[in-house]
Amino acid sequence: MTAPAPPPGPGVAPPFAAPPTEGRRTRLWIGLGVGALAVALCCGGGGTAVVGLAVSGVQAVREQGRTVTGDYYQALVERNYGRAYDQLCDDAQRRESRPEFERRAAAEPQVTAFRVGEVDTTSLTVPVDVTLDGGDRERQQVSLGQDGQTGGMEVCGVS
Repeated sequence: MTAPAPPPGPGVAPPFAAPPTEGRRTRLWIGLGVGALAVALCCGGGGTAVVGLAVSGVQAVREQGRTVTGDYYQALVERNYGRAYDQLCDDAQRRESRPEFERRAAAEPQVTAFRVGEVDTTSLTVPVDVTLDGGDRERQQVSLGQDGQTGGMEVCGVS
């Protein structure tokens, strides 16, 4: 028979490491805090991007609306009715042919000066203060529309 093995002496390592007992809650809260910070940064960045896109989209509509309206009235001042007609939306061009528009625009009191107001992005309208050749002044309201092919703004009517 063989004798049993002697018991382990001092300094012998146990067969497995004992789990730490100190700082368990602290590590949990640090981990949760880091996770919450990561989520806040991701969501906050996405929210900021959405707000930024909305603001820049509104600014682009305003800028395009003012530009196309200014181009339309500048063509009328220069009596370049063909160029003014090119600024019109498809619906307006279907209602009135280029020769009809040119005849009508030439027969109306001529625009000598204008000042484009701010675009109302809700109704897509622009007020324009117009000076006519006799010195008369009037405020006209331009209705804008978006071109289905190019996405650019166009003049759809003047009242």
